[in-house]
Amino acid sequence: MKVVDEKGKLFGKLNIIDLLVILLLIAAVALVGWKVLRRDGASNASRTILTYTVLVENVDPEVYEGIQQYVPGESGIGDQLMADGSMVDAYVTSVTAAPHDDGLTMTDVNGNQLTFPVENDGLDLTFTIQANVVNAVTNEVGTQEVRIGKTHIVKTVHFELTNGTITTCTWEPWSEG
Repeated sequence: MKVVDEKGKLFGKLNIIDLLVILLLIAAVALVGWKVLRRDGASNASRTILTYTVLVENVDPEVYEGIQQYVPGESGIGDQLMADGSMVDAYVTSVTAAPHDDGLTMTDVNGNQLTFPVENDGLDLTFTIQANVVNAVTNEVGTQEVRIGKTHIVKTVHFELTNGTITTCTWEPWSEG
């Protein structure tokens, strides 16, 4: 029995061009599957654990009470962040509150300052977030770059707060636990 007949078909049934197309499709599907299973296609050696804090000022106390039930979260490690409708490999591990100081300060002609307290029961929330990032240069967590001083949206499945400011960042090599 011939492997390729006079019409160019393998075993008399399959054209060589068709076989090459099938093999190319299988390779493409395998590559996509490999990328999906590895999430972002990066090796663990290139990952970094980024821990940062975000300050969100003047939040209603009721919002803080609502957030507390989700942090550290159902998983025990924190409430998972999300971006563009997808889960991100980052978690809100803690949140603390302090009274918001919205005092009015006036200076007289001699340079003396006088501060008047303004009635406000808002809270300043500080979120601690831990993320596994692939590139410690860009520090991307979802669609946001993390840098001290940048504004940041703290968004999870359970809550979302905008106009936060990143106050600290620390990096450490990623290791499998």
